[in-house]
Amino acid sequence: MTAATVARLIDHTLLKPGSTSDQALALYAEARELGAYAVCISPSLLPLATDGDGTDPAAPLIATVCGFPSGAHHHEIKAAEAARAVADRAAEVDMVIDLSLALQGRFDALQTEIAAVREGAGSAVLKVIIESAALDAEAIVGACRAAESAGADFVKTSTGFHPAGGASVSAVEIMHATVGGRLGIKASGGIRTAEDALRMITAGATRLGLSGSRAILDGLPSEPAES
Repeated sequence: MTAATVARLIDHTLLKPGSTSDQALALYAEARELGAYAVCISPSLLPLATDGDGTDPAAPLIATVCGFPSGAHHHEIKAAEAARAVADRAAEVDMVIDLSLALQGRFDALQTEIAAVREGAGSAVLKVIIESAALDAEAIVGACRAAESAGADFVKTSTGFHPAGGASVSAVEIMHATVGGRLGIKASGGIRTAEDALRMITAGATRLGLSGSRAILDGLPSEPAES
């Protein structure tokens, strides 16, 4: 895969506490230069004064997070946060599930939570972060099914902040086997090299959450390999 092809799968991400509006604007400018699909920033940095409203196909979209990073919020709060983010011109919302529900196997309650955020997000793309590194295979499947039943557009591996770790090839493979072809799959957390990125794509990822996007793209060819 070429750098340009992979770039169109990237959510160029800045979610460190203390990040500023100037840093978010610099992130957006870099994302546009790299050809990334979107930028993902904290909701307090919205609205971002850019052209990423979907009208210019060359402009990165604006994504944000909801219930981040712990997910341990009442679902009404997450729904309100999603609605505020969309009002502040976010085109995509990445919500963190209440991880305890998945760990307990309470997938009906998890579906209810996701459905509430789905309603709050309106027509925006909704990605559901399941913290796959903290779940066994059965719980990953259950969380993905709950997300699909609740109307989510994507399932996503990780926040990148959980001590259990980030994305893994095995988790992406399970997610792809469960909802691939119907929901998008975003791999995020701990993807630091071009080889990491390609492994995630091969496993079934259709979007990548990256903070070191430039270094990863620099490790990929600019032109397709000759056959």
